[in-house]
Amino acid sequence: MERTRITIFDTTLRDGEQSPGCSMNVQEKQKLARQLDRLGVDVIEAGFPIASDGDFTAVQSIAAEIRRPIICGLARAVPQDIERAWQALKGAARPRIHVFLATSDIHLQYKLKISRQKCLEQAREAVRLAKSFCQDVEFSPEDATRTDMHFLCEVLNEVIEAGATTLNIPDTVGYSVPADFGAFIREISQKVKNQEKGVVISAHCHNDLGLAVANTLAAIEAGARQVECAINGIGERAGNAALEEIVMSLRIRPDQYAYDTDVVSEQLYPTSQMLCDTIGVPVQPNKAIIGRNAFAHAAGIHQDGMLKNPLTYEIITPKTVGVPDSTLVLGKHSGRHALAQRYEKLGHEFDRRELDELYRRFVLLADKIKTVEDRHLLDLIKGRRTPDHTQPFAVAASAAAGQSSREPLHKPGPAAFSADPNASTPQLSPGSEHHGEQEDYLWGV
Repeated sequence: MERTRITIFDTTLRDGEQSPGCSMNVQEKQKLARQLDRLGVDVIEAGFPIASDGDFTAVQSIAAEIRRPIICGLARAVPQDIERAWQALKGAARPRIHVFLATSDIHLQYKLKISRQKCLEQAREAVRLAKSFCQDVEFSPEDATRTDMHFLCEVLNEVIEAGATTLNIPDTVGYSVPADFGAFIREISQKVKNQEKGVVISAHCHNDLGLAVANTLAAIEAGARQVECAINGIGERAGNAALEEIVMSLRIRPDQYAYDTDVVSEQLYPTSQMLCDTIGVPVQPNKAIIGRNAFAHAAGIHQDGMLKNPLTYEIITPKTVGVPDSTLVLGKHSGRHALAQRYEKLGHEFDRRELDELYRRFVLLADKIKTVEDRHLLDLIKGRRTPDHTQPFAVAASAAAGQSSREPLHKPGPAAFSADPNASTPQLSPGSEHHGEQEDYLWGV
């Protein structure tokens, strides 16, 4: 199947930086721009030059240093913004001026306080001015998805005639759903002169309904050939479409998406980590592709499958996105197989009877603390019975709880132990023990 190339427009340094608490100084932007270059993005939107002297300097320095990708600067549809953007970009090997102007009636009436006719004229003149400085001009009708379609297409045709080379369609407030946004992009493609003029249709989706990536994929299927996104999905309010999720969706499902990008997927995790370190904002643990739990397995059934063949529970090889390896997190849902494997890594092997006893203690400990670490496992070994199996030694749970190591591993309680008063050691109740040959399959179904 012939595969179409999708342009990846990264806006981490511009829209992403607009996230509360995510601003970056010049040096931090330069460092991230170098990493985005290594990642292989096609366009780096380096900033909004009119916003501040710092942003101007950042765009200017990135334009001077980073030579492979297009370097883009944002400008409102007013002369001073466009001129300032060009001053920052003119040293770039491949500069682009990105002009935007709101087109929805709610923005025209309440924010800009201008008529549709004035909007049309302002958009046309702004693009014409940008084109006098730079051959590569992108135009975005802000709040496009809440704009009257007839008027939107009128504006887009005007800016094409004025010299725009990319038409970016932003779902500025994250209002769209995939079927809706796909149909929206398709209708625009049919009604504007983009194909006869060689103009690229782009999509810029926000995540207010949690649908930014889904909407972006729908836009690609409908004819968009550039997508605007950010590392870790950062951006205004709920953020932008996450670059890593778009790229890996296209890569993992070629049967559904006959599209390629030039992104070096092995750089996704390092880029994510660099961004987190730079802005001090971590991603949530269960974040797709690059969250710390994306390749972590805690349930016994999953861990057992992973140990036999990682393909049982992972559709992406960790190293494909730059994650060193999968991790098996030991907790109360883990099984004997994962416990034995972790002990082997620590240099200890046990027969089945020894492992069963350690497993009993492990489950009791795991019920008390969230994650059992290697130091806890080593303490459990010290707490094994003596060879005659008559004298227990307690350690791990008391250590985890800050208690004396001479205290019992756990005091018997009705939920965890049997009620036999003659039991020499705490016994797991039948309901809390894993039974049979397939005990590792009992958890996490």
